[in-house]
Amino acid sequence: MQLFYNPEINDNSSQFTFDKIESRHIVKVLRKKEGDTLFITNGKGQLFTAEVLFANDKKCTVNIINVEVKEKPWNYYLHIAIAPTKNNDRLEWFLEKATEIGIDEITPIICKHSERKVIKKERLDKVVVSAMKQSLKFQLPKLNEATSFQDFIKQDFKGDLFIAHCEETDKRTLKSELTSRLRSKGQQQKITLLIGPEGDFSTKEIEMALQQKFIPVSLGESRLRTETAGIAATHSVAFFNE
Repeated sequence: MQLFYNPEINDNSSQFTFDKIESRHIVKVLRKKEGDTLFITNGKGQLFTAEVLFANDKKCTVNIINVEVKEKPWNYYLHIAIAPTKNNDRLEWFLEKATEIGIDEITPIICKHSERKVIKKERLDKVVVSAMKQSLKFQLPKLNEATSFQDFIKQDFKGDLFIAHCEETDKRTLKSELTSRLRSKGQQQKITLLIGPEGDFSTKEIEMALQQKFIPVSLGESRLRTETAGIAATHSVAFFNE
């Protein structure tokens, strides 16, 4: 299945016209013609089956012929707040792989030891959309604007809260915490997990998280890069909720 994305399509849509870039891809690259079938999602759990009505490489128009509701394949809500990496490619890699595995929300957090303090959200949005289409998912993860750790940690959090850091303190593994907190099947679990920068969270940031009832966890014996830690956490949550 070749999946397309447009957030503007909804239940009331009967026809839709792609923009110039997408139209060229459909007509010139994929060589779609009148009568061919396209599959489109709005990233909100809906799959639209459409028939090409007008195959023009500047203005491809389709008729919506069917709408399906696609349930999210995981029964939890995962929000990872992660410090942007110095090398932007590594952050993009995390976003791509986390979307493929299954994640609901991502917040870039700027910490005391962060080497990168500015992100290009428009570019990162494209990475997430591309990964959603490639992995044939119909729910687009919410990518928030970057925020400071201090502002992020002041929120009124719900659900299970974890902070993964490298300080030599009393920590349990994320695996053991997830095992002990696993809820009955079918009941959604909201999880918020903090991943720090290359230089780790500062002692003060860890203290602030603990005051907000975040539980310190380890992701294993190895010292992981920021983006690897994010992927390890995403996969662990997916694995223990299967």
